[in-house]
Amino acid sequence: MAMLSEAIALTLFPATMAFAASSDLFTMTIANRISLLLVGGFVTLAVMAGMPATEMAWHFGAGAAVLVVAFVLFSCGWIGGGDAKLAAATALWFGFAHLFDYLIYSSLLGGGLTLALIQFRLLPLPAMLAGREWIERLHRRGGGVPYGIALAAAALLVYPHTGWMTARGF
Repeated sequence: MAMLSEAIALTLFPATMAFAASSDLFTMTIANRISLLLVGGFVTLAVMAGMPATEMAWHFGAGAAVLVVAFVLFSCGWIGGGDAKLAAATALWFGFAHLFDYLIYSSLLGGGLTLALIQFRLLPLPAMLAGREWIERLHRRGGGVPYGIALAAAALLVYPHTGWMTARGF
């Protein structure tokens, strides 16, 4: 059981974050199943690791708080629904202990990504990239920002400092 929980801790979260980022980059969509996989993975790992119910409740509180704020941002049209759900599911894994770091990194990386896309959209699209739907979508002025990339990158920066990794000696 310990090897299984270690395998989940080492692979599920990072792989899911990488998949979410690539999905958002190529399709501007983060499927619900990604967030559901993160929630299910958290619950499974927390139970296997023997996380106390009160601590688990605090983690769910962090996820719920982010979900509420993220859906306000979604209702204003500032972020996508997939981004909102991904941020909340990620916050579930971090709890309040690492939530601030995650939000700061997400904001900084998201701002940098947005500025880079604005600059990219001001330049002519190189001929070798023309005809690729995903790159043309990114290049389109007024198009969206695949913020899931920033959310995933921030998560991968914070994750090594969480108890999920430090408890395993990483």
